[in-house]
Amino acid sequence: MSDAPTDDPRLRLDGHTPIPPTHVAAVVTYLEMTAPPSRPGAEREPLPLSPIGADLARYRALYAAIGTPWLWFGRAGMTDEALTAILGDPAVEALALTEDGRDVGLLELDRRKPGEVELAYFGLVPEAVGSGRGRRLMDEAVRRAFSEPIGRFWVHTCTLDHPGAVAFYQRSGFRPYARAIEVVPDPRLTGALPREAGQVPLLAG
Repeated sequence: MSDAPTDDPRLRLDGHTPIPPTHVAAVVTYLEMTAPPSRPGAEREPLPLSPIGADLARYRALYAAIGTPWLWFGRAGMTDEALTAILGDPAVEALALTEDGRDVGLLELDRRKPGEVELAYFGLVPEAVGSGRGRRLMDEAVRRAFSEPIGRFWVHTCTLDHPGAVAFYQRSGFRPYARAIEVVPDPRLTGALPREAGQVPLLAG
């Protein structure tokens, strides 16, 4: 275990990069599949999926319920106008998994780039994780993504997300193909997320 980053140049040679206390960093993994995996099995009842459309209040509430523990900030800091432009695009499909009148899962597919589909957001509220709902929701995501001819279905996740995310995507048929380091202003300091959000400690403020 190394000490906190300093200005010592030897740390940079060893691969350590100092991060300002006002920022957070994560390793991003990109994954893709070029054809749906074969999963023979019994037919299941259709999932209770409900289009969210441009209902911003509903989308924001579900996004926060799923993503706040994992520092999801991409949509949290968006203006209503910017978010409406995305969710109102006919090439973007945002769906809520509903149970007993409550939204418990989010599936968002982005088809805005011809020939491919991005799994833009995918997740369950904390109490639904580990129940098997995620597998069924992913199966539906794959089915919808490949309902028309495409070259690839892709997703990215990071080390701030659920620790089982990469393994889950790989079991679902995705293949990792690239990594990157993302450094961004800490969304808890910008006001996009509550200060108690996430699994990493605040270093400033």
